[in-house]
Amino acid sequence: MLAEIHQQPAALEKTLHGALKAAERLKRAIERRRPRLVVLAARGTSDNAALFGRYLLEISTGVPVSLAAPSIFTLYQAQVDLKDALMVAISQSGESTDTNLVLERARELGALTVGITNSPASTLARIPHHRFLVRAGKERSVAATKTYTGQLMALYLLAWALGAPIELDDLKRLPETAAAALELEPEIAERAKGYRYMRETVVVGRGLNYANAYEFALKLMETCYVVAERFSSADFLHGPIAMVETAFPVFLFCPAGPTWPSLKGMLEKLNQLGADTLTITDGSNREAARLAKRAVVLPGKLTVRGPLPAEAYTPIPYIVPAQLFSACLALEKGLNPDQPRALRKVTQTL
Repeated sequence: MLAEIHQQPAALEKTLHGALKAAERLKRAIERRRPRLVVLAARGTSDNAALFGRYLLEISTGVPVSLAAPSIFTLYQAQVDLKDALMVAISQSGESTDTNLVLERARELGALTVGITNSPASTLARIPHHRFLVRAGKERSVAATKTYTGQLMALYLLAWALGAPIELDDLKRLPETAAAALELEPEIAERAKGYRYMRETVVVGRGLNYANAYEFALKLMETCYVVAERFSSADFLHGPIAMVETAFPVFLFCPAGPTWPSLKGMLEKLNQLGADTLTITDGSNREAARLAKRAVVLPGKLTVRGPLPAEAYTPIPYIVPAQLFSACLALEKGLNPDQPRALRKVTQTL
């Protein structure tokens, strides 16, 4: 897992350059047939990537986005009107049974279809009209890391194909920001020691980093066997915050930008409750580091050339410290993060 976390800068660069032609082809197809909505179908870590895709696509293109419920197609055999829709299936292995069935059914129902996968010879790579290949190489650890960030990169290109004001030069800098985050590993490994006996926690994110809250929590659950709930800062205030007591661990993704006022209020409330807070942020939001009891601060400040705010490009570099923390904590607990109990690399469900 740690080795694959470190492979991400190279994998991101390969994915960006390799999938750009596919994005250009899709862009031309969309110019002829603009979708009225986008539906994203995925499971597990790929579903967390889809959650990011929903925020990115709606914010940057204005096209409504839905997350598919596969059982509607696989169990209930529903007839869904997908004419003029874009159905996007996301799967690391490309062999997720229900995801593939959703994509097949969507194509039959008239949708334009896209597949995002790390496996060029997979079933998913053969079904859709268009495919975006994540070029991360074989992922041996059961816990997905480099395929998650590769899927995020593919979703940026999907948004670009749909007309989002994304500058390709801003995407080209993402491998560098991921590499900079990797430099924090010694600090993160040291911080993980203080959480050796953690049994439960909450991860908070909002907006474009809400998906990272889900992904960080998933990594803590599957590699460290920690009961990890995940919330937006808004939803957490609607009841779940009642579980917080003195020294209760809470992790928060805190970029500068539109979500910071909400997260700042959350941090202040958690401090009043005596929670053990750790923020993941960067140099553009020093206040997030000051308010939390602990902080992981990415070096430098994220700068962009295009019209989207810098926050739009934080999810890839921000998840890297969370991945490192999960791997280091698993090792601190005496666990093997590459082979979690009761899990396999490919999970097939209907």
